[in-house]
Amino acid sequence: GGKDAINITIINFNKEKMRITWATRELFHNENVSFFYTFGEGKHKVWKPCTAYLLDQDYNSGCLFKREGPTLAISIRNSNGSEELFSKQLKSDFYIKPSPPENVTFFWEEDTVTVSCDKPERNVHCLRLELQYKSKFDKEWQSRTAKCCSVREQGFDPRKCYSFRVRLNRRVPQCNVVNYSSDWEAETFWMNGTLLDSCDDDVTPQSETEIVLSCSLAILLMMLILSILLCKWQRVRTSVLPAIPDPKYPFADLFNYHNGNLQEWLDKSDHVMLQTKLEYEEPESITEAESQQEDGKNSEKPGPLEKIFTFPGAVENNDSKAAEIACLIPVSNAMGPFAGFNILINDDMYVML
Repeated sequence: GGKDAINITIINFNKEKMRITWATRELFHNENVSFFYTFGEGKHKVWKPCTAYLLDQDYNSGCLFKREGPTLAISIRNSNGSEELFSKQLKSDFYIKPSPPENVTFFWEEDTVTVSCDKPERNVHCLRLELQYKSKFDKEWQSRTAKCCSVREQGFDPRKCYSFRVRLNRRVPQCNVVNYSSDWEAETFWMNGTLLDSCDDDVTPQSETEIVLSCSLAILLMMLILSILLCKWQRVRTSVLPAIPDPKYPFADLFNYHNGNLQEWLDKSDHVMLQTKLEYEEPESITEAESQQEDGKNSEKPGPLEKIFTFPGAVENNDSKAAEIACLIPVSNAMGPFAGFNILINDDMYVML
């Protein structure tokens, strides 16, 4: 209760500067308060007004001033300084926030790394060096802390790239009442003892030629697979769903020349088929008659396997040219020699000379 019942933040930047902040809108209802401080002791204190205010929406929310001694007294008052709203006396060296480590070095030995930094000039026993690292496959940082100012860690994979960062921590409660740490030193990237610009450098980018060749091979392989699948699909489709013949081709004359008149098309088709049949029957009838005559002659007088048949007009006129044209009428189912081979000759075969 009373004047000590508010929260303030006190930071001593490595015994050089002090920064004290408060929540203006929550504590003082947006009142623009004033701040005073002193490093003196006793009843006769000399209060100094803040010359470097920190603002929050145009309201004073903190003060930045130089550290001048171990004992600090502060006073927050109303805007004109006539009424004190809050006061506190404290040891400034219990709120130290250390500076980042300087001259950080990395020493690699196989899978072990040792990280070191320069020792601060004061209060080295109050500081601890914290090392954090992670590979590009890790989501969270791994942490290792040791006495200032060297830390050693092992178990690093030489095939992985690691990110490293270090900072100094103030020991609590031996040296600080608040657990303050320095800002992180600049992050560095290492792989098997080699310093890199980033962990992306350990991945060798593919050249444009390799990319083009890879894409071309992938496209060709895809086309080959599609061709094979298409051929198999055609076979399956043909076996499962055979092609249905189009009726318009066998009945083309019905629609093209007879306008769909079925009776006219049938009459025309029967006439054509009958004429065609007669054309093929006439030669067969003549051949059969000739064969019967030859068979009669052969039955009266034995002779060779073949008989020369001459036209009657040629014999009566003694036409030598017509006599030379003859048909060799083969005997039914007889064997005839030709070029040293025996050939079976039936009624349906004839030779024209």
